[in-house]
Amino acid sequence: MTRVLLAGSAAADPHLARTLRNDGYELTNASSNNELHRLELSSIKAVVYGTRDSNYSFIGNLPGVPVIVVSRNPDPAAIVRAMRAGAVNYLVRPIDNDILLAALEQACTEPENASGTPEAKAVMASMLGDCVAMRELFERIRKIGPTSSNVLIHGETGTGKELIARALHATSDRRHQTMMVMNCGAIPESLQEIELFGDASRERVDVAGLVEAANNSTLFLDDITELTPGAQTKLLRVLQIGENRRLGTHVKRPVNVRVICAAQRDLHQLVQDSAFRKDLYYRLNVVTLTPPPLRERSADILLLAQQFLDRGAKKLGHPKASLSDSAKVALQTYSWPGNVREMENAIERALILANGRTIEPELLAIDQSSAATMEPALEPDPKVSLEEYFVNFVTENQDQYTETELAERLGISRKSLWERRQRLGIPRKKTQKRAPRRS
Repeated sequence: MTRVLLAGSAAADPHLARTLRNDGYELTNASSNNELHRLELSSIKAVVYGTRDSNYSFIGNLPGVPVIVVSRNPDPAAIVRAMRAGAVNYLVRPIDNDILLAALEQACTEPENASGTPEAKAVMASMLGDCVAMRELFERIRKIGPTSSNVLIHGETGTGKELIARALHATSDRRHQTMMVMNCGAIPESLQEIELFGDASRERVDVAGLVEAANNSTLFLDDITELTPGAQTKLLRVLQIGENRRLGTHVKRPVNVRVICAAQRDLHQLVQDSAFRKDLYYRLNVVTLTPPPLRERSADILLLAQQFLDRGAKKLGHPKASLSDSAKVALQTYSWPGNVREMENAIERALILANGRTIEPELLAIDQSSAATMEPALEPDPKVSLEEYFVNFVTENQDQYTETELAERLGISRKSLWERRQRLGIPRKKTQKRAPRRS
């Protein structure tokens, strides 16, 4: 029988207890931290934690155990705080029994929950966002992270591709080993193979490369499109056969490496143009993640700005600052070509130059001539899954919005909209042909 812990206000909810017992769960209660400390948690498969005041400190005492938060607070900011604290789901009361049981079954049957480790929490906490696209990205990281599959992260500069790679590593069983990182575009072509595969060609010198250093760990290759043809061939051998050979030697060393790579340019198009090995592309592109650009995340702008304000003030040793109303408007209407990285730099610069505790738009030093009004993205209903929300929204609104407008309202790119339509079986309705004009 699966054992579930009811914690916080959920411990005193008879309806909740009855629903779970009727479905075959064995229940244990802990309404306070004192009660929790007296419990043996090794047999607990999941926790349902009820809170009335959005206090999630309780979750910190449950490392490695999936936690479902139940609350009457539908505020997206509260949902973000719960996820950052380590919750795997957030349900708003009143809760449909089927939704609760489905969420609990998923939490209990998922593989080892690495998203609750301190390493994973630290990385995920820095990836703030609550638009549909970001919630889906977090969900995919939690699913893909525990696997050993290679991942291709495709996105614009400044969207946090390395941060995603670190989150995938932190939620995997390789997290106890150091993730190795190489920016392919920053290494001279003549040194790429030595850096990656090692060098045994010099007399009395035998140097290991990053591939061997990443044995039983993760190797993150940023700017993979800049990898030389020779390095591509050797990397393919590592992935196909699981062995590495340093330059200048015939000795083969077995390696077990998970490769996560990032690209700004269209890797598929480079394959079509014979500028990148097709067989390597298919080895790397087992799973693709595409972080949305900031201009498609209007719902996250102020959440991110506040995080950077707090982080910047702490880094600089300044008192906490706030944004004026006009600065908030400037942030929300700017197109952010440099994405999240540009925003973080703009806010840090403003904190350095500010004379008081209020940030005005001129301190941000962003070019308002490139401003583009962004319609606020719709907030998803926390009580439904992301796929359900997507299907419902698209089917209900596709007759009144263009594909571009649908994508903007969902906070995703038009390409992502098309891909999800294909995956979920909701293709775009064909426009009826007009009848021929009468002469």
